[in-house]
Amino acid sequence: MSGAAGFSIEIRERYRDVVADRWPVTPGPEPDELPSSWLHRLAITNGIAPRAFADVLGLGGGMWSSRLDVDLPDALSARLGVRTGVACETISAMATTSGALAPLLLPLRANARRSRSTWVQYCASCLADDRTPYFRRSWRLASRISCFRHGCGLRDRCPACRGALAPFAQTDLVPHHVCAHCGFDLRGAARVSVTAAARRLERSIDDTWKAETPEASSRIEALVACLLRAPVVVGGGSSRLLTNLSAAARIRCFERLAQRAGEEPIAQFMDFVGEGRRPSPSAQAHPRGADLMDLVAAYVRVTAGGVRSKVRCGVRDVVTGHSMPETVRGPSSRAGRGPSPDRGRRGA
Repeated sequence: MSGAAGFSIEIRERYRDVVADRWPVTPGPEPDELPSSWLHRLAITNGIAPRAFADVLGLGGGMWSSRLDVDLPDALSARLGVRTGVACETISAMATTSGALAPLLLPLRANARRSRSTWVQYCASCLADDRTPYFRRSWRLASRISCFRHGCGLRDRCPACRGALAPFAQTDLVPHHVCAHCGFDLRGAARVSVTAAARRLERSIDDTWKAETPEASSRIEALVACLLRAPVVVGGGSSRLLTNLSAAARIRCFERLAQRAGEEPIAQFMDFVGEGRRPSPSAQAHPRGADLMDLVAAYVRVTAGGVRSKVRCGVRDVVTGHSMPETVRGPSSRAGRGPSPDRGRRGA
């Protein structure tokens, strides 16, 4: 129809015919992103609260998205691939379902006392720098206590209400970097301090993971077994495994370990960790110290000259067993940072 107004109306394709089975908005996964983080962002961008998104996917309640981090069914990966256009292989590779570091994954625990671990950690500075804030897979590991980019300790709770993160329970259209319990913007959390010695120790361990090869998997398993026992060895009143400690408690554990190790080779530190302890079944078949070879080399690279490790093309991800291509971060933004209720405190 046309007239004096100079406009016309014509019949076009229906929207549902244009998009077919695809959801209207499909943000792609970010480097090292957890499946739960991607699903939360996918829900919000399509106008669905994360808690209701569980019904869309045909999943139960509770920690529905966090469970997918460690158990992502192939059928669901295929369905998400159809709905988003993201390759099924890419979606499946996001999950931390296997690999030598699986015993170091933080347990799925929505609520816990302050001394106990929660299911994920975060760096407030990373969330603030992200163009689109997201949660990393490396933050699920109990062996990670700090951010290699910002040099600050990781948190595992909201600093305002001290509650565990629960974006899967969010009933409103609120981004997942906002606490589902009290509404605090996690990007505004204060920095958590970690001693330089503890961060060097953590870096050397992380370098060992990145240097893992199939031939060294048995040594990695033995090292993981030693790390899990570290809280018992250093004392401090804890008789739990590393994976059962809060982020703040694990930071203190690493600081004690680094202090006891001093400036001696890191092999001495690991001998200290295993001192007087009965080896786990996975480590009994290996001679004492056999699992330290890669760690010693990594420690020398880090401490001799202050060289920082980088993830290079072709490096294997020992959590999943997939190769890890080098990635480039996007633009940063610090907009919307909220005030910190505990500026200067060590951490939750």
